[in-house]
Amino acid sequence: MIDADIATVSGAADKVLRVSADPPYLLHLEFVAGHDAAVLPRKLHVRHGLLDDRHDLRVRSGVVLLRPEADSPQLTGVYERVFPGEEAYLTFRYQVVRVWRLPPEPLLTGGLALLPLAPISAVTEADLPGIIQRMGRRLTGPHGRRQAPIVWAAAFILLGLRYTSALASQLFRGVVSMKESSTYQLIVEEGRAEGITQGIAQGIAQGLAVGAVAEAKKVLRLQGDDAFGAPDAATAAAIEQFDDLARLEDLLRRVRTAGGWRELFGPSAPGRRRGGRRHSP
Repeated sequence: MIDADIATVSGAADKVLRVSADPPYLLHLEFVAGHDAAVLPRKLHVRHGLLDDRHDLRVRSGVVLLRPEADSPQLTGVYERVFPGEEAYLTFRYQVVRVWRLPPEPLLTGGLALLPLAPISAVTEADLPGIIQRMGRRLTGPHGRRQAPIVWAAAFILLGLRYTSALASQLFRGVVSMKESSTYQLIVEEGRAEGITQGIAQGIAQGLAVGAVAEAKKVLRLQGDDAFGAPDAATAAAIEQFDDLARLEDLLRRVRTAGGWRELFGPSAPGRRRGGRRHSP
């Protein structure tokens, strides 16, 4: 016998939109820049079912991959569970959008919310100045001017997923409305707080690195919870203190072979601090 309590389900979907179609439905989107392909289809199915149950509406689920490094052969659009020698007892279908394969034209001419994806779509580095110019023309109208600060800031951050921070800074130099964005200002202020003196480009690079660590922690918890069950409070708190991306990636590779949280962390448990005492998880 095992514990039959399934009442505690952690995590939340990235974005859920209620679409006023006939009949109405929910559009469930997960935006991915990291390496969680191994667990993503299963988690997508779980969130899909929970949304259906909570809102009693049909649900369309999709994964939006923001860069090639997030791709995996496992992201086929179909998640199945099957016993050997039997037909699949579960078949869950979802959409996969690989942004770097999308033609830029629909992104440039569609809704303003799609504009930030244009620079990381199927374009080359040589195309980027022209893409930025076209975005600028779209954002000169009355409605565009209101949305411009957040659109530019989002495009600036997303561009850093594909290209160097120096190139991003060069392309966006002179975009005045971006400086009005609260998101942009937050990035700059966080960079200053950390003692960054090499300008905005380095601040963005550090922001992306922090995001990668946060994503790795999220995936570690998802995989670990599935494999070992939820950790105790001390272990969960210790995981949150990790700031070494290489260490997190090593733990992710070992989850499948470890027998539990203690074995996963081994002699270098998360509570250990160099020169200090070890706090066992």
